[in-house]
Amino acid sequence: MPSDTAVSTSDQAAAIIETAFLGYIGGFHNYTLKARMRFETRDWLGALRDSAERLDLYVDEVRSAVDGVKSLLGDSVRDKATWSAIRAAYHDRVLQRRDLKLAESFFNSITRRIFTTVGVDPDVEFIATAARPPAPSSLADITETFPCTGDITDVVRRILRRYELGIGYEDRERDSRLVAHEIGRQLGSMEVAAVEMVRSHFFRNKGAYLVGRIHTDAGQRPIVLALANDSGRVRVEAVLLTEDEVSVVFSFTRSYFFVDAPCPAALVSFLRTIMPRKPPAELYVAIGHNKHAKTEFYRDLLRHLASTDEQFEIAPGARGMVMIVFTMPSYDVVFKVIKDRFDYPKTSTREDVMARYQLVFRHDRAGRLVDAQEFEHLEFERRHFSDGLLDELTSRAASTVKVTDTSVVVTHLYTERRLTPLDLYLDEVDEEAKLAAVLDYGQSLRDLAATNIFPGDLLLKNFGVTRHGRLVFYDYDELRLLDECTFRALPAARSDEDELSAEPWFYVGQEDVFPEEFLPFLGLKGRLRDVFVAAHGDLLTPEFWQRMQREHREGHVLDLIPYPPARRLHHHHG
Repeated sequence: MPSDTAVSTSDQAAAIIETAFLGYIGGFHNYTLKARMRFETRDWLGALRDSAERLDLYVDEVRSAVDGVKSLLGDSVRDKATWSAIRAAYHDRVLQRRDLKLAESFFNSITRRIFTTVGVDPDVEFIATAARPPAPSSLADITETFPCTGDITDVVRRILRRYELGIGYEDRERDSRLVAHEIGRQLGSMEVAAVEMVRSHFFRNKGAYLVGRIHTDAGQRPIVLALANDSGRVRVEAVLLTEDEVSVVFSFTRSYFFVDAPCPAALVSFLRTIMPRKPPAELYVAIGHNKHAKTEFYRDLLRHLASTDEQFEIAPGARGMVMIVFTMPSYDVVFKVIKDRFDYPKTSTREDVMARYQLVFRHDRAGRLVDAQEFEHLEFERRHFSDGLLDELTSRAASTVKVTDTSVVVTHLYTERRLTPLDLYLDEVDEEAKLAAVLDYGQSLRDLAATNIFPGDLLLKNFGVTRHGRLVFYDYDELRLLDECTFRALPAARSDEDELSAEPWFYVGQEDVFPEEFLPFLGLKGRLRDVFVAAHGDLLTPEFWQRMQREHREGHVLDLIPYPPARRLHHHHG
């Protein structure tokens, strides 16, 4: 039986960790309050800054807890019996919390730092158990229901009044009628019984959103009201009523929302009722709890691996020069391991690649950059790896991958949602889908430029197509900020020798980019090429890119709406 001193030490350690966790949750809540103020005062640059800063909260509080516990425990900091007692004491402290899952993940982050845990260590970590007590929260805590006894306009009016921000509406009556008209148009003969809304606003970039579901006699439908503030008053900008449209708003290619969610698990459960195809991990990411999302993802992956004899294999598509990319046919994720040596002509280093992933993690992703989660010290059963993949990993990434008779340990990898590479997609689909993809490819370059991002490597193989048909960039090893590039026009040739020379006859700096060279590089042929040039010819000029650089230098935050323009209730852009 532990001595009184041991008990008090374990309780002290548990208190240090709890204090750090409360610091994280408190800071997270403060940023959420600030998001409302940023929206009301139209402080868009501040909103982007908050988005990046909030990502540091977790790491900072984990570091402070690790330092505190190390200094308390001294030589016994890596003693497992001590940590088992600390876990029990911490569990008693957080058991009644409505964010219990987050509290447990936070504890695990600390033990993983201290023990450099490979895989899962049930001696010192909280692990998923089937018989968990339900969180002390019900749906009524996170949603409010507005019964529909007559006119749908009246329900919308009540909802808008209930969610009114401090700055008020441009014209609440007008927007109530427009929203009600759109609901009636899209739902047709369905009878609306009630509308159930999440109690909190969702803020991101220049937008705010009200999220809920409509209960009808034919089942339930999602509803999202997109709010804009470009005049100092709120306008309902769009109404979204399909799972696909709502799913794109919550996409893994966008930055995280600010939303007040005292019980995140209950909010995720609710969101899954309107987006059933989204895994819980992705929804935790969407509401800003990306660290807990990794716990959810890893547990889901382990459950999947336990239920299948399938093997990981090298992902379809062109092989990467920098990454080994593998996947499992029945699992909708790719795993990316950095190679020990990059293929010619790549000159970047491992540190450069990791820095670019970190840049993407902290940057506004504009719906065009896939969210990559970084993992360390993952352990898999060897039987899940094909021989070809093991050969590739052990020969090209030996510093990261260790293989034994029974296991494969990967010390560092990134996971991303699996997409269809654009070059393969164009070989598989009909002419209409090809044209739509090429047009959206150009739009994706515009959207990235609007957030100060130049992808660097514009080859089609580096872009993927989501199940919604959206183009997304996922190869980050040459990505950089626009203001790190010098966009130039190609100088005119001075002579026939210049014209025929294989090498440039003019000086090319390391940061120089010549947009006129993009088109041959893309390999678009015939009608696809013509359609791209007609719609996006300005992307092939330095002037477009220089204009975007000026926008960013002047501090402008450009509009990027996560829904089709046709869904806008007002056809002006503010």
